[in-house]
Amino acid sequence: MKNYLSLIKFSHTIFAIPFACIGFFLASTNQSLSSGTDWLLFLKVILCMVFARSAAMAFNRYADRDIDDKNPRTAEREIPAGIISPNNALYFVIVNCILFTLITYLINPLCFILSPIALLIILGYSYTKRFTALCHFVLGIGLALSPIGAYIAVIGSFDNNSIIPIIFSFVVLFWVSGFDIIYALQDEDFDKSLGLNSIPASIGTKHALMLSNILHVISASLVVFAGYKSEAGIFYWIGCGIFILLLIYQHFLVKPNDLSKVDLAFFTTNGIASGIFGVFVITDLLV
Repeated sequence: MKNYLSLIKFSHTIFAIPFACIGFFLASTNQSLSSGTDWLLFLKVILCMVFARSAAMAFNRYADRDIDDKNPRTAEREIPAGIISPNNALYFVIVNCILFTLITYLINPLCFILSPIALLIILGYSYTKRFTALCHFVLGIGLALSPIGAYIAVIGSFDNNSIIPIIFSFVVLFWVSGFDIIYALQDEDFDKSLGLNSIPASIGTKHALMLSNILHVISASLVVFAGYKSEAGIFYWIGCGIFILLLIYQHFLVKPNDLSKVDLAFFTTNGIASGIFGVFVITDLLV
């Protein structure tokens, strides 16, 4: 179990789950819903997030097993290191896809109908760097499904209030794409040597960081716009401020001539930013 949790980097689930929770509570606190919070449904949403992300991460490791074996940075991952066999990793993917689909069936018909599309995006991402440098945006789209997906889990359809979770989905899209570009800086030379596509490999470190800056400015602007559009309270704006400050902070950590703090910027800073923002937004919704 420890090896499989390491395979999928389970601790990194924190990136998207807070935004799924925001989508859920946006729908649950809608004035048109008088039945209160459905905690069983909340559990189903969390399980969907866990199963979908587990399938996506394990499939990424399976698809990239030969590439990871050639890259000194990733050669010790579970599959190239022989800790988990490729077939067992693939079985793990299949089981998680089945569980994800089953839970969507138990939620509502629309979630079940949309589940194959979600799986296509999050699994298909693993092959995108073989033909496009826009692979970072495909990853962003995959995680961006979380706020609107959780919202639909509660509502069961799109309604007039869907605009706010859609804005949050775009927040996630630009945020994730931006920090994934930073993460890809580590493999710029390796990607070039194998003919793999990424923003850093295509336009270089300096311009990649500039693009990441722009994407995070867009993400921050959308967070502000979502608060304005929803007439958010003080807790939202505190969370908003912290989220934006942490976005800025990670760009001070990573410089074109110094990539030593990429992991700190990618994992720690973004995980904290997502978690804190989620707590403050949900608190604002509930009080």
